[in-house]
Amino acid sequence: MDEMSGFGPHLMLDLNDCDPTTLQDLNLIFDILNDLPGQIGMTKIAPPYVFKYDGKVPEDLGITGVVIIAESHLTIHTFQAKNYCFVDMFSCKPFDYEWAKEFMINAFKSKRPESHVVFRGKEFPR
Repeated sequence: MDEMSGFGPHLMLDLNDCDPTTLQDLNLIFDILNDLPGQIGMTKIAPPYVFKYDGKVPEDLGITGVVIIAESHLTIHTFQAKNYCFVDMFSCKPFDYEWAKEFMINAFKSKRPESHVVFRGKEFPR
């Protein structure tokens, strides 16, 4: 994508069959969200917000984390009972999403990852 013809890439990861210990590791998820923006050339504008979630549906137990970057945001949502993790990385500038994809797959030790990249805002005025 010509970076001037749209807003930017959105990497979406569906990480299935993850290592269960990674999905419940609050410190790991905080560290990923704290360090990843710098590793992909983004600008963190606030510390990550990471918290455990145990809502009305017991099998939804997991961790949710978000870091706001000047370029947009990065999020992680884990589901411990299902060995599943969702990751989103959205940016208004290009980044090495292949590297970021492999980094996240390895961090959560996903045995069956799926990834999607969408170039958003094709009509966004520059």
